Amino acid sequence: MSALTRLDATAIAADVTSGRRSAVTVIQDVLARIALYDAIQPQAWIARFDAQTLLATAHAVDARIAAGKHLPLAGVPFAVKDNIDVAGIDTTAGCPSFAYRPDAPATVVARLIAAGAICIGKTNLDQFATGLNGTRSPYGAPTNVYNRAYVSGGSSSGSAVVVAAGLVAFALGTDTAGSGRVPAAFNHLIGFKPSRGRWSSTGLVPACRTLDCITVLAASVADARIVDDVAAGFDPSDPFSVTLPDRPRPAQRLGVPLPHQRPWFGDLESERLYDRALDRLASAGAEIVAIDMTPLNETAQLLYGGPWVAERTAALEAVLAANPDDLDPVVREVVAGGLELRAVDLFNGIYRLAELRRAADALWETIDLIVLPTTGTTYRIAEMRAAPIALNSNLGAYTNFVNLLDMAAIAVPAGTRHNRTGFGITLIGPAGTDHALLAASDAYLGGADLAAPPPLDLEGLMQTVKLAVVGAHLKDMPLHWQLTSREAVFVEATHTAPSYRLYAMADSVPPKPALVHTGSGDESGAAIAVEIYELDVAAFGSFVVDVPPPLAIGTVTLADGNTVKGFVAEARATAGAEDITGLGGWRAYVTRGR
Repeated sequence: MSALTRLDATAIAADVTSGRRSAVTVIQDVLARIALYDAIQPQAWIARFDAQTLLATAHAVDARIAAGKHLPLAGVPFAVKDNIDVAGIDTTAGCPSFAYRPDAPATVVARLIAAGAICIGKTNLDQFATGLNGTRSPYGAPTNVYNRAYVSGGSSSGSAVVVAAGLVAFALGTDTAGSGRVPAAFNHLIGFKPSRGRWSSTGLVPACRTLDCITVLAASVADARIVDDVAAGFDPSDPFSVTLPDRPRPAQRLGVPLPHQRPWFGDLESERLYDRALDRLASAGAEIVAIDMTPLNETAQLLYGGPWVAERTAALEAVLAANPDDLDPVVREVVAGGLELRAVDLFNGIYRLAELRRAADALWETIDLIVLPTTGTTYRIAEMRAAPIALNSNLGAYTNFVNLLDMAAIAVPAGTRHNRTGFGITLIGPAGTDHALLAASDAYLGGADLAAPPPLDLEGLMQTVKLAVVGAHLKDMPLHWQLTSREAVFVEATHTAPSYRLYAMADSVPPKPALVHTGSGDESGAAIAVEIYELDVAAFGSFVVDVPPPLAIGTVTLADGNTVKGFVAEARATAGAEDITGLGGWRAYVTRGR
């Protein structure tokens, strides 16, 4: 077992079918992987089946194989985004007060289980699938598997993490504006978004019901293909399910944006990786055709800047009315905007979309497929939280139009940034080109000679330091950003042992306190209020470098006797300072001064 290696759905199914290994052995391996990775980021999951249940399910799969049943996904472990129903686990959509226990699994989940796949549990997501970054969840923010300072991508954040980390062989996500493609790109995965209605959406909590697609995130095109073989098919219980004829396309003429229509948001590395991907495609014999993206870009603006916001509002109308405070603040801001839209706005939007679709359809007369960057850049979690709407919008620049224009898409790896996060390209075709897209992706990856994703550094990721802050770094204080920008995680508000004195230093800007230990046996000290944060080792090191004298980072004893790193002060810090020990903490001193 190693969580450093990814699981191969195709190989697992072949092994379990042939008897080379059992489904029970596969699940035992998965349980060990999960136990290891839980020490790094358990927030990838919202809920899992217990070990006893999973092993019993695996035994049942082995029994079906022994009875001669053909199971194309025999023993393959998978995960499900928690806006898709799984029998026996609550569906939360990332909102605990919304949770319900479904009577039956989603149609797609039922098909996968019938084919021998084993559902491990439900994964985290941007709440109600509203976001492309992965930070909008009360269950925590899953981080990029290869660099934890960066977003995992969303809204199918947890699904991408558990596949990239080798915990399951594939995971279901969803995609309305790019939610199944963006996290795939950032984590060096395949993100396959079928044609609208090709996979059933029965059992899916809607975001935009007319646009939503259940998707798959996998480590290879082959794995995405075998999942599609099982999951696709008409579902009479889904009013949006359709039967689509297969539309073969040769993938010879590939449309790309005009040079001035390629936003990179200052990310020159992504620009270089995209150009390299186009060079590979051209070297393999494809004709690269520049196309005018204007109708596609205008369509993209309709999703969040037009009346389709109201469709998200319709999906969350009851929550907005009864429990608005249970919504992530950014999610609430986005969906509440739909309350102001009129039916007239919607019809005007529908008319304009019809015009744009006609222009987009004309593109297919000159090209076979479109090849775009999946995203123009990526962001640190701290950056995303500082500007959550603007930066999230940037991530959707190349993805938002696809479902509105009834296209199919597949995101594939196309390189690694220096920060170890993945860069990807997306192949896009008209509805019904699903098989053509899978074949074109296979051909591209087969000739691209891409380096393997960087290895996971489990030991490095697990090293953290707890830090006590006492003054200007407290929450809502002037220097708190120095913690949030380093992804510091709040642990608790507590007090020091009763052996410290607190001073307001003279002439410090912004005002800063000095925490001084009173010495062994000195009873003149008091317990001082502090907040405890946890940082990874690298972030802690960069923080210490920025601490100015006469302050320093030393060891602070807490009220419970435990010790953590924390702010202390040299003796000179008390020169001319005001002794504020009696106030019990810096926040009380600041409040007193107002």
